[in-house]
Amino acid sequence: MTIALVLKVHDGVVLASDSASTLTNQQGEVVNVYNNANKIFNLYKGLPIGSTTWGAGSIGRASICTLSKDLRRRLMGQDMAHADWKIDTNGYTMQEIAISARKFLYEEIYLPHVAQFTDSPKKPDMGYLITGYSAGRDLPEVWQIYIDRQGACPEPVLMQNEQFCGITWNGMRDAVSRILLGFGEALPQALLELGIPVEQISPTVEYIKTKTQACLIDPAMPIQDAIDLAAFLVEASIMFYRFVPGAPTVGGPMEVAAITKHEKFKWIARKHYFDPKYNNQEWRCPDGLQ
Repeated sequence: MTIALVLKVHDGVVLASDSASTLTNQQGEVVNVYNNANKIFNLYKGLPIGSTTWGAGSIGRASICTLSKDLRRRLMGQDMAHADWKIDTNGYTMQEIAISARKFLYEEIYLPHVAQFTDSPKKPDMGYLITGYSAGRDLPEVWQIYIDRQGACPEPVLMQNEQFCGITWNGMRDAVSRILLGFGEALPQALLELGIPVEQISPTVEYIKTKTQACLIDPAMPIQDAIDLAAFLVEASIMFYRFVPGAPTVGGPMEVAAITKHEKFKWIARKHYFDPKYNNQEWRCPDGLQ
């Protein structure tokens, strides 16, 4: 399970996530929770492009982390077998990046994998948010790729255009929903059980939201404050699911990255399975980018 969020302000965009990866059996029961999954990625070193994921932590034998790095090699022109995937660093758009990501993750990797499980009524779902700046643009965008449990994956959806500022959160949403909206994910079902007609549930929830939501995000807030808010929401989610009965399916180290027009993609909080001081030469890129 996951908490993965993207917070966008005028100064840039922040990605934040936990590190929990939940292993379940065929009955959907939690077998184990690993706390070292990677869920935030820089999709082109040196450019302001990043992504975060939730849902399935792998497709077949490859983790989403490994697949994201495979995609990055193609976009950077480092995969000679797919040289035509290399993007024009002076003319790319975020929509083109999202389309390429869907083509790779869904058409090339996911569909061949799930084809061998045609007898299964439910397939692993996965979400993938891509965010950053199109070449030469002043403000970032947020695009979403989502594979549902029937194995369908529509074309990438623009979640936040350049003008829109706000937050998108996915995975185990309840803790963040309670903080930002003032109520949990179970509210619609509770209203239904109280006898509210189905057609009135959505407008009722929207009305309640106008009275209970906390306006914590301002488009003009500095990027550091956006980073602090994103980190707070992820940390709150980790602590919330630590104490909620059941397996702690949100947890582990928090990872945070920020993307701005001039500083590009920068890690704020990041874990490594190795100690960089013992791997300095082979770990660092020639231009110093990480």
